[in-house]
Amino acid sequence: MTSQTTVDKADKAPEPVSVPAPAKGLRGHPWLTLFSVAIGVMMVALDGTIVAIANPAIQKDLGASFADVQWITNGYFLALAVTLITAGKLGDRFGHRQTFLIGVIGFAAASGAIGLSDSIALVVTFRVFQGLFGALLMPAALGLLRATFPAEKLNMAIGIWGMVIGASTAGGPILGGLLVQHVSWQSVFFINVPVGVIALVLGLLILKDHRAENAPRSFDILGIVLLSGAMFCLVWALIKAPTWSWGDGLTWTFLAASVLCFALFAIWETRVKEPLIPLALFRSVPLSAGVVLMVLMAIAFMGGLFFVTFYLQNVHGMSPVDSGLHLLPLTGMMIVGSPLAGAMITKVGPRIPLAGGMLLTAVAMYGMSTLESGTGSGIMSLWFALLGLGLAPVMVGATEVIVGNAPMELSGVAGGLQQAAMQIGGSLGTAVLGAVMASKVDNDLAGNWTDAKLPPLTPAQLDQASEAVQVGVGPVPKGTPAVLAEKITSVAHDTFISGMSLACLVAAGVAVVAIFVALLTKRGANAEAGAGAAHI
Repeated sequence: MTSQTTVDKADKAPEPVSVPAPAKGLRGHPWLTLFSVAIGVMMVALDGTIVAIANPAIQKDLGASFADVQWITNGYFLALAVTLITAGKLGDRFGHRQTFLIGVIGFAAASGAIGLSDSIALVVTFRVFQGLFGALLMPAALGLLRATFPAEKLNMAIGIWGMVIGASTAGGPILGGLLVQHVSWQSVFFINVPVGVIALVLGLLILKDHRAENAPRSFDILGIVLLSGAMFCLVWALIKAPTWSWGDGLTWTFLAASVLCFALFAIWETRVKEPLIPLALFRSVPLSAGVVLMVLMAIAFMGGLFFVTFYLQNVHGMSPVDSGLHLLPLTGMMIVGSPLAGAMITKVGPRIPLAGGMLLTAVAMYGMSTLESGTGSGIMSLWFALLGLGLAPVMVGATEVIVGNAPMELSGVAGGLQQAAMQIGGSLGTAVLGAVMASKVDNDLAGNWTDAKLPPLTPAQLDQASEAVQVGVGPVPKGTPAVLAEKITSVAHDTFISGMSLACLVAAGVAVVAIFVALLTKRGANAEAGAGAAHI
């Protein structure tokens, strides 16, 4: 299969594909398939946020350094982001059912191994394995939905799928806080074992393998190496930029290496017989717009939300569980809004819901830029709920646009693209908005400190204070009198809020740009190819 062939299939009406017989019993039933893959997806999405709550307990129990604990998150994220597209290709080649089941088994086994680990090195190692197996699982889930549901019901299925991801991601801190507080940090990982067993049993009983007649038969090994190298260098630079600084030579060295690998990858993909990602796929303007939209949405959402957790815990003094509960309006609106968005997109197409969703996201991020240290729960809940309502149609619609505009034989790659775009967007959002926050705090802290008539700081002390203020913590030395400590904390919170406000305004600007990108989308041109369950 050449890249030109893929263009023809992406731009023209899809060729007929063999439609499986109507599902009888459990095997291949569309809604049961959705339930089965949702269990596995829930396990991976939950792990993205639940572990953050366990990190302090892990650090204390295993005697780990702060840098070690960072690797618990970074190792997982790197493995997931780097291998998603390749994992999607594996599903296209060997079948999404097999890939999904292997991902479930490996993810649950790695989780159990972490719970049994007695050193930070083992925890990080098995977190990397979690990321690798999670990468197998996520695109395969989308591939199974695409192959099982007919076009008129695919958006609803993706809506419920997105609801599960949103609810699991937002519910992670609440469940993690309860488990760490009342059981142990190991229980955060052990909980994946029974969930994985349930997902495996359901998968064996329910999932049915669907393969396109012209599925790939070979592997683009050099393409995999080049793309993995490009993704690694990009994500690594974004992860390390806050530590190294954006002006550091190492940051730019990795960014330059990423650009070089992407360029070599693009050249190679035009020459290989069966490319990892046929570049002609991106001649589909809606598909390309969907990928860009997913990146922009993740920048605004994940980047903005990163600071909100610090705002709730360090400025308002909430516990992790309380801060998670305060984010329930966001979770609730995503749970309610995702299936409704799926139904709306099926009826009117993705363009209007996607543009409207990004408009609501922009308004919500602007509203979050007005939060102050004394803002009440009611106002916070309003903006969080509006953000959830805006994100729901984007999560559903952009996914359908990407997967539905790809040929059936590339549904796994399309699912990998969707997930990779979200991971890169989240990393970009955290890094770029983090840099905005750091710059604003550095610029304002010295003046605010002086205006409050606080004792002068040396340059080294100011740098240390700035690092604390960037996460909303008042740099109060031990033994400081209560009145002085209160004044220092007040200055720190005001400075942090000024930085968070600017970061949220930047996120709102990104959301506004995404509105115009959303106008380039349209319903999946190849969605009918997946109507393997037209007899629902």
